[in-house]
Amino acid sequence: MAEDVEKKLGKPLDPFDLICHVAFDQPTLSRRERADNLKKRNYFAKHQGAALQVLEALLEKCADTGIAQIEDSKILQLGPFRLLGAPLELAAAFGGRAGYQRASRELEDPAYAGSADVA
Repeated sequence: MAEDVEKKLGKPLDPFDLICHVAFDQPTLSRRERADNLKKRNYFAKHQGAALQVLEALLEKCADTGIAQIEDSKILQLGPFRLLGAPLELAAAFGGRAGYQRASRELEDPAYAGSADVA
């Protein structure tokens, strides 16, 4: 069913958008549109250096494959993150693993803000 809706709308959807569209007739955004909207809101202004590079790469992963893939810190072992440094170095740019996990989770909130106004 999900593939049918994506084909009809002509864009890949996250499960969130699919549910909101089917259940509540909400307009949909593609993963790329969500990522671009987050960039436009200057969300990354509070980060710099390696942390900024990691968040930008995470956002690209979200646009390509969806938000679920970035929730696992093992993603830091994959390209393009390997080019930025070792996972421990990348996490250190956020003040450690907990800081990295907080920053990666924070990507979700603004990316989906305002989308659940279905009540």
